[in-house]
Amino acid sequence: MTKKDIDNLWFQIIGAAIEVHKNLGAGLLESVYHECMKEELRLRKINFHTEKIVPIIYKGNQLEANLRCDLYIENLIVVELKSTVEVHKVFDSQILTYMNLLNAPKGILINFYCKNIFKEGQKTFVNEIYRNLP
Repeated sequence: MTKKDIDNLWFQIIGAAIEVHKNLGAGLLESVYHECMKEELRLRKINFHTEKIVPIIYKGNQLEANLRCDLYIENLIVVELKSTVEVHKVFDSQILTYMNLLNAPKGILINFYCKNIFKEGQKTFVNEIYRNLP
C-alpha cells in the first residue's frame, strides 16, 4: 500500500460524502447520514466495516471499552461521522484514538452540518504509519 493508494481511497470517500450531502442537505441526524454513507459506499463497491469495535490491547490483554468507529474503510481509513453545529476538539481525540488502536494510516472526520463538505465539512488526519509509506 502506498500513500497514493490511500489518497485515492480518501478521494473516493470524500466523493461519497459529497454525494450524500448533495442529496440530503445539512441538518439531519447523524444516523441518517451513516445509513446513506453505507449505501453510497456499497454503490461505489468500497469495502467497509460499520460500527467497528475498536479493541484496546494492554499488556497483551484485550480490554473492553465499548469503542466503535462509524466506518472503517478497506482496513485503512477510519471515518467518523457527525452532524453538529459545533465541531469540538474531543472529536479529534476520538478519531485519533481509533486510528492509533486500529493502526490506520489515515482518518477523516466528516460533519454533514455544513454548506460544503470538501471545504468545511471534513478534517483529515494522518499518523506515522502514513508518513512512513512510500
